[in-house]
Amino acid sequence: MASMSETAPAAIFIFTEPLAGWRHVAVREQRTRIEWAKQIQELLDVHYKDAPKIKLVMDNLNTHSIASLYQAFDPETARRLAKRLEIHYTPKHGSWLNIAEIELSVMTRQCLGRRIPSIAELSSKLAEWEQARNQNQKGVDWQFTTDDARIKLKRLYPQFKD
Repeated sequence: MASMSETAPAAIFIFTEPLAGWRHVAVREQRTRIEWAKQIQELLDVHYKDAPKIKLVMDNLNTHSIASLYQAFDPETARRLAKRLEIHYTPKHGSWLNIAEIELSVMTRQCLGRRIPSIAELSSKLAEWEQARNQNQKGVDWQFTTDDARIKLKRLYPQFKD
């Protein structure tokens, strides 16, 4: 969430397909279940309309759930969208594992280093950033291996005794 002033906060939603060097950024006044569901609908019906299934990796924020789709849409629409999702949640305190967080960090450094007075201006700046980044097909150089995960996340793996 990017704060624009004491009275005008904004929520930034970001989706990324790292191997394709693609990302999409949307700005909303709030970060609610309904807003999240609308972003998922756009992702599925606009950006990936021909994909039978989308894999999402995201944090465990309470709005990031299939239940949000049912709050936002009629049951038929919610079910249609839900069937096309495969959701994987990053471990609690593991948002650094989420590649979208890397994109947010880059976006913050490149775009949000100053006060932005309105949601309209923020949307415009982020659209320019998105277009330039997508045009350059900037990917994410993900270097975290399975072996790294076994070391870093050792406490999450089951322990077996001989």
